Amino acid sequence: MGTFDAIIVGSGFGGTMAAHELVNAGLRVLMLERGAWVTRGLHNWGPRGSVDLTPHYSLESPYRVENGGPPRTIGGYACVGGPSVFFGGVTLRLREPDFEPAPEIVGDSGAAWPIRYPDLEPYYARAERLLGVAGEVGEDPTEPPRSAPYPYPAAPLTETPRLLEQVGRGMGMHPYRLPLAINHEAGTRAACIGCTSCDTFACAISAKNDLATCLLPDLIARGLVLRPETVAVRLVIRGRRVTGIECVDRSGGGRTTWEAPRILLAAGALASPHLLMASDLPGLNPAGEMIGRHLVRHANGMTFAYLHDLPDRGRRFHKQLGFNDYYFGDPGAREVRGKLGSIQQLQAPPPALVRRNVPLPLKPVAGLVALTFPRVTGLLAMAEDQPRPENRVTIDRRHSDRFGLPQLVIRHRHTERDQAACRALLRRTRSLLHAAGGRVFYTYHIQTFSHAAGTVRFGRDPRSAPLDPWCRFRGVENLFVVDASFMPTGGGVNPSLTIAANALRVGEAIAMDRLPPTEERACRTPHRDHSTSRSSAVASPRS
Repeated sequence: MGTFDAIIVGSGFGGTMAAHELVNAGLRVLMLERGAWVTRGLHNWGPRGSVDLTPHYSLESPYRVENGGPPRTIGGYACVGGPSVFFGGVTLRLREPDFEPAPEIVGDSGAAWPIRYPDLEPYYARAERLLGVAGEVGEDPTEPPRSAPYPYPAAPLTETPRLLEQVGRGMGMHPYRLPLAINHEAGTRAACIGCTSCDTFACAISAKNDLATCLLPDLIARGLVLRPETVAVRLVIRGRRVTGIECVDRSGGGRTTWEAPRILLAAGALASPHLLMASDLPGLNPAGEMIGRHLVRHANGMTFAYLHDLPDRGRRFHKQLGFNDYYFGDPGAREVRGKLGSIQQLQAPPPALVRRNVPLPLKPVAGLVALTFPRVTGLLAMAEDQPRPENRVTIDRRHSDRFGLPQLVIRHRHTERDQAACRALLRRTRSLLHAAGGRVFYTYHIQTFSHAAGTVRFGRDPRSAPLDPWCRFRGVENLFVVDASFMPTGGGVNPSLTIAANALRVGEAIAMDRLPPTEERACRTPHRDHSTSRSSAVASPRS
């Protein structure tokens, strides 16, 4: 089987970025991925190319949603490269004040970031370089300080974004070009052609800089061992260490246990706590009762508008603009005070996808509905939600999937404040679309868990944070969690770049052996004064 220095579970933003640091340092790394490679071709642009309609969304390990749906049962997403393969390319940094979240967000949850924006900034810059992000500095008034410009300039706006930019500026807003991990320069890979099948679709020509395209092939060439279609079902514990990971081959059903001295979980904010609880690890952690709790996912809603005079009529890529004018609050919102979140431009679904997926009662007029979509554009309202202990995932050992994993149970309900923040942003999206010429509107509240975070959060307090500031699992010496689970709060932007930056931070510390002693070992060793040499080492090895 070979020997490895580290095993990583999951090939998404957390797993791949951590692997990048470990492989670069010469470590032998095994990556376990539940899903398969996504094949690329014309079928990616077809009516069944959206992720929920592909084989990479599966109900073979059904999650039970007791509240927070519909539906009552949901599947999981699994593929090499993780969510990056189907994401819309938006790669935003958290705003600097997000690292000291406002009281109206934190409430009594105890959520607190043990690092600050400057500690993560170098890793944000590195993640942007690795992902080939194209953007423009200086347009967004909430943009945090940067050590470098974006690696690539933003692409020119297409006709519909230009209309919304003009209208937004006329309303006193500050539209900015969304930073996108999309290749716009022809070279060794194809350049983006501006198609409408991007967000929730795999790129047919590999112009989107997803991890399966721009990072994993190179890591594999340099020694990373990737085993797709391998399901991790149990962490094997001996004393205070994980000695191995028991896995099931997804197609053949055979069982194998892989061993390494370092274990990194990056399966996602639902699957990582699932594996921890299935392996009975909460009992070893002083904050074990917190594992699975404080699930956040943003309070998202979309406003679509029919514009008879819509430029370009849906034939070009639309997801190019963002508006953060109300990120930290809206003086005109009477029902909610304080932080809200972001607004982003949204592409209307392709007509073929609408025809296939229109609700059954509308099937007779599906063709007519689809014909209107070339004149439809939309805006996404992304409100930060409050981390609440009752919003959580648990396991039900009475039911198990075909691999032997107990069923994951999800309980999540947005608070009144979450809903009010989303409504306040949606009112602004409607006003903007109305000013652009929209006359018929449709609002849809998103109930997926695509932005799930916070279920195994990091922090300084061993009683409330299962992970220490280095994302090391308290009570176990060699286990780390580097996906969105670590985030105490979700901010008001897409989480992908923050996951990537933190995984680079943690991966570098592991690779360079810069981790401070575990709290248990620190208590057993003589005290030394680190106030000068390591005053900020717990935040970042480079700070």
